[in-house]
Order: sequence, then structure tokens, then C-alpha cells
Amino acid sequence: MEKRLYRSRNDRKFAGVCGGIAEYYGWDPTLVRVAWIVLTLLGGSGILIYLILWLVMPESP
Repeated sequence: MEKRLYRSRNDRKFAGVCGGIAEYYGWDPTLVRVAWIVLTLLGGSGILIYLILWLVMPESP
């Protein structure tokens, strides 16, 4: 079965994007959130990337 990227239903703070990425790669969700904050603070691209992923990633079944 093919592994798919979904937004998390269980590990979400806002929309589940960071939790979904963490589940897909087997990472700690806190590290993904910290990376997102760093991207946001260093240039603002984190917000745009998050919004795009929120629209593109389906919610987990």
C-alpha cells in the first residue's frame, strides 16, 4: 500500500499540517513546529507554505 501525506486529526494545534508531516516522516511533531516557526521568523515564507499545504493536503481518513 502506498504511503500518503495527510493532515493529522490527532496531533493538531491549528490545522494539522505540522502533525501530518511529522507522522509521514516519523519525526517528532515539536521539531516540525519549531522548523516552521524558524522559517516564519527568518523570512515569512513559513506562513505561505503552511497555508498552501493546508489547502492542498487532505485530512486523514
